[in-house]
Amino acid sequence: MMTPMLNVRGLVKRFGGLLATDHVDLTVKPGEIHALIGPNGAGKTTLISQLMGELKPNEGMIELAGKPIGGLTTARRVSLGLARTFQITCLLPDYSVLDNVAIAVQVRQGHSFRFWRNVRGEAALREEAATFLAGAGLEARADELVANLSHGEQKQLELAVALATKPQLLLLDEPMAGLGHAESQQMIRMLRDLKSRVSMLLVEHDMDAVFALADRVSVLVYGRIIATGTVDEIRDNPEVRTAYLGEGDEVC
Repeated sequence: MMTPMLNVRGLVKRFGGLLATDHVDLTVKPGEIHALIGPNGAGKTTLISQLMGELKPNEGMIELAGKPIGGLTTARRVSLGLARTFQITCLLPDYSVLDNVAIAVQVRQGHSFRFWRNVRGEAALREEAATFLAGAGLEARADELVANLSHGEQKQLELAVALATKPQLLLLDEPMAGLGHAESQQMIRMLRDLKSRVSMLLVEHDMDAVFALADRVSVLVYGRIIATGTVDEIRDNPEVRTAYLGEGDEVC
């Protein structure tokens, strides 16, 4: 059996009397794009935050490529190959596009406490950063301040920053949020091209994007996984139609 890139078993998160994560079991296979869908308030971001180490679960196990990571800090998880993009971009707006990626490369190289160093003076670091920008289609914007980028360009840059950490598993928190049709199509192409290099857990409301990208889909409702399957299996699942889309609706 191939070791899952992500293996979650019995994950529980309580906030007082609220069971935000209800004994979640979830796997992401190597090279897979696994989508996590569900209505607002289902607990998707809470689950992602536990995977990253930003929230501590009350119960359960999390493994990355067969290694337990449940007790590790966020920084340690990143060093082992976990990266995240956010629904709202998390960038340094007063730095250049290239600077943002160069800092991510610098952190990956083990210099997480040297943010004050002038990354503009490290040619090798900036050369590597430029390759990630090219992969995101932003090489022509390298010297532009992040604050001057469009929303879609900032989403592309955030993906380049995440990839600069050379993750094994990429957690994508609504990468299509706020994008127009053309920008969404470009993001879909980028993610599809990345599939051979990195496994992905995709949290997304844009069902066209989910069905274009996902190998498997898990449906989260009130903190509980109610179904996991291929796109066709999820489309045809009556419990999904009832709980997520409303009785009688089709997942299309």
